[in-house]
Amino acid sequence: MRPQRRGPSGVRHGLTVFTVPIAAASLAAAPAFVAAPAAARTRATAPEPVGGPQLATRGIVAGKAPGVPAPPRIKAASYLIADADTGQVLAAKDPHGRYLPASTLKTLTALTLVPKLDPNQLVRPSQKACDVEGTKVGLTPKMRYKISDLFHALLMMSANDAAVTLAEAAGGMKKTLGAMNAEAKRINAHDTLAGSPNGLDKDLGLSVRTQHTSAYDLALILREGMKNPQYRAYMQAIDHKFPAPPTKKERKKGKKVGGYPIHTHNRMLPGERHAYPGMLGGKNGYTIAARQTFVAEARRGGHTIVISLMRADQQPSAYAAKLLDWGFAARGKVQPVGTLVPPEQAEKTGKRDSGVLPDAPLASDDSSRRRLLVGGGAVGALLAITALFVVLRRRRRLETARQGTGR
Repeated sequence: MRPQRRGPSGVRHGLTVFTVPIAAASLAAAPAFVAAPAAARTRATAPEPVGGPQLATRGIVAGKAPGVPAPPRIKAASYLIADADTGQVLAAKDPHGRYLPASTLKTLTALTLVPKLDPNQLVRPSQKACDVEGTKVGLTPKMRYKISDLFHALLMMSANDAAVTLAEAAGGMKKTLGAMNAEAKRINAHDTLAGSPNGLDKDLGLSVRTQHTSAYDLALILREGMKNPQYRAYMQAIDHKFPAPPTKKERKKGKKVGGYPIHTHNRMLPGERHAYPGMLGGKNGYTIAARQTFVAEARRGGHTIVISLMRADQQPSAYAAKLLDWGFAARGKVQPVGTLVPPEQAEKTGKRDSGVLPDAPLASDDSSRRRLLVGGGAVGALLAITALFVVLRRRRRLETARQGTGR
């Protein structure tokens, strides 16, 4: 560093070379220091969750009244109990927590497509639709199927091949997913992001970041769907004859179309193993990643209760019965903790954007962004120090050369 002390010009140049990289390093690292206050401001000014401020909890929130016990304890990550007639939420656990939906997502598929498709329209499935993973009704490209039969398969036995074929009939996968997500926003289901029409996740490369819903949204979706008579009929069907190519025996008898019976997967419908009095309809779901999910409505004594649960540890009928029982006992007695917001109030409520990178409760997103900012600052500082080293080394060589030539 001695050559820099030879004259004023040398000193000025040396200071300039030294100061610019440090300034660059400071600018590159700056976001690491401002990230936390910005995040805090965002949280402080975030709108209240759809349905009311009490539904922001990650724990259990429930209305209280004399003689009404606490909600039943069930091993599920999230649930909601509401009066479907008034929209009053009576109790909930992590109601806006975003989880994988599994086949409960088919309630949104049906809500979106039942009004759009002619039930008597005939459609031929693609080979891709027939080869989809998971539960299937057994479609073949050799046949054309009525839309109504596909909806029966979708909501009765959770047929993934029927879901894909319905999406194809509605204009293709991209158009259908766009319509599903638009419908979710229309009804205020802002925790919902559909990445498939059938709820499959790992098989399609989907995670909770790219496909999710909440207990609150499932209740909204089912409540809205059950207003449609066709939707309700598919949900309530217990047995249905599904068309198929005729067998040899049937062909000999002159039949052009055969078929076989399909049976509901909702074990709480009348006559089923876990029949629940007044059960109107519901949809179960299961994948290894999502675990057990369920949404259902029941009506007793002139009142309707809707329940939903997510990420349960066992087949959900027993848990659902406990939630429904508590809902009927508490309805009209306890103070509500929130409300199921109707579609027409979409502009009046706090909105939570659905996106590929959702906000809370996926709080790891915030820490990821902080790591990125800190990492970016560190890289900038390292580059600045490297540049300083190169410049000073080059300057030393020039000074040495000048000394060698007597300059």
